[in-house]
Amino acid sequence: MDGSQDHLIKTTAELEQLYSDPPYGPAVVKEADRVTPQYRKLIEAAPFVVLATCGPEGLDCSPRGDPPGFVRVVDEQTLLIPDRRGNNRIDSLRNLVRDPRIALLFLIPGVGETMRVIGRAKISTDPKLTESFAFNGKVPKCVLIVTVERAYFQCTKAVIRSKLWDPATQVDRQTLPTPGSILAELTDGKMGGPEHDRLAPERIKATIY
Repeated sequence: MDGSQDHLIKTTAELEQLYSDPPYGPAVVKEADRVTPQYRKLIEAAPFVVLATCGPEGLDCSPRGDPPGFVRVVDEQTLLIPDRRGNNRIDSLRNLVRDPRIALLFLIPGVGETMRVIGRAKISTDPKLTESFAFNGKVPKCVLIVTVERAYFQCTKAVIRSKLWDPATQVDRQTLPTPGSILAELTDGKMGGPEHDRLAPERIKATIY
């Protein structure tokens, strides 16, 4: 890393000089200030979305997943996202209470294009709203009401390069550390271990909603 400080981009002028070619035409016109009918189809087909927020303590990026259509498109300016049961850290929600800015990245299995939405979110506990998202008899504690400011699709290059949906590139889970082994390492054996991994399937089944 010797000398790396001499090659850091420190101003937007330097950055723009590095990327001096004009943006690819479609990369500009694809951005909308609303959810268009075609963009709605992409959002409703996605069973997975990554949710990014920011707050006084810093940034947070969190996965959300459910059957396709779990992110409800109310109209071209409004999305609803149920907050399903998680680990109760509430990092994303804690951020949104203090800074409503939010960014969403939708992924659709087998599809190269991803869908991006940027806007602002409010947290609602309206019983009528939360109960409308009941699943398997479980009601989310709150629902995010997202006001869309920008929406656009991302081209396939990243997914093609990563071979994300290629079955041949799937990683054998047994070659990587398990949650139990990670917890055991971090707590000097006070938490986690083989028993944590053994009980994981039943624990997830009991707490997934």
